[in-house]
Amino acid sequence: MSKRKPTEAQRRYLERGLGQPGGKLPLFDEHGGEIDPRTIRACIERGWAEPWFNNPLKPDWLVCRLTDRGRDVLGALSRRDRAG
Repeated sequence: MSKRKPTEAQRRYLERGLGQPGGKLPLFDEHGGEIDPRTIRACIERGWAEPWFNNPLKPDWLVCRLTDRGRDVLGALSRRDRAG
């Protein structure tokens, strides 16, 4: 299990899954740009995200969802922020 904390880009990506059904993570950022696949893969490698299903129309897209470990790391960052 990784003790590392997410980069700013990884944190923004993961946080977007918190309010989504099933923890679905976005393919695009808030400005319509594609999420960098390196960000997605790094989150998968650390266990913060997991592949959810294959998109038959776009097989190269990584459709993922937030894992419990991902929720835990975001919760730890939130607690740290509140503690000051």
